[in-house]
Amino acid sequence: MTEGSVAWTVPDAPGDLGEVEALAALAAALAHGEAPELRVDVIFVDDAALARLHGQFLGDPTRTDVITFDLREDGAPDEHGPDGEIYVSVERAREVAAGRGVEPAREQALYVVHGALHLVGFDDHDARDRALMRAAEAAVMGRLGYAEDLGEHEV
Repeated sequence: MTEGSVAWTVPDAPGDLGEVEALAALAAALAHGEAPELRVDVIFVDDAALARLHGQFLGDPTRTDVITFDLREDGAPDEHGPDGEIYVSVERAREVAAGRGVEPAREQALYVVHGALHLVGFDDHDARDRALMRAAEAAVMGRLGYAEDLGEHEV
């Protein structure tokens, strides 16, 4: 059973995706990756906060949509905290959703799914891996009841 928490740190713009839906997206993605036991926290932030994390931990201070941190040491679950953290930019999700013609909650769910899939071993750095990631995202989003989205995206 997936455990985790959801938090919003954007006081002026709470997330469009509710806690129940965010946890469902997390659980579905972890189950798809055959790791439903992982404990993951999902934190919705603004663009500035995510850009700071992007710069601090990945050496790239530009805007991004989602960042995942695997907090397991050598693959072993941590007995005192989450196995991972997923940070989602609410602002970026809204902007991208508007440009793609989808609901902001759907885009935020996609970012949670994408982040969770990274935790279970999916990657998107080359064309082959990206295709596998997109197929996994589509499968999970479909299981969650979201309509198929044929538009290109950069998550």
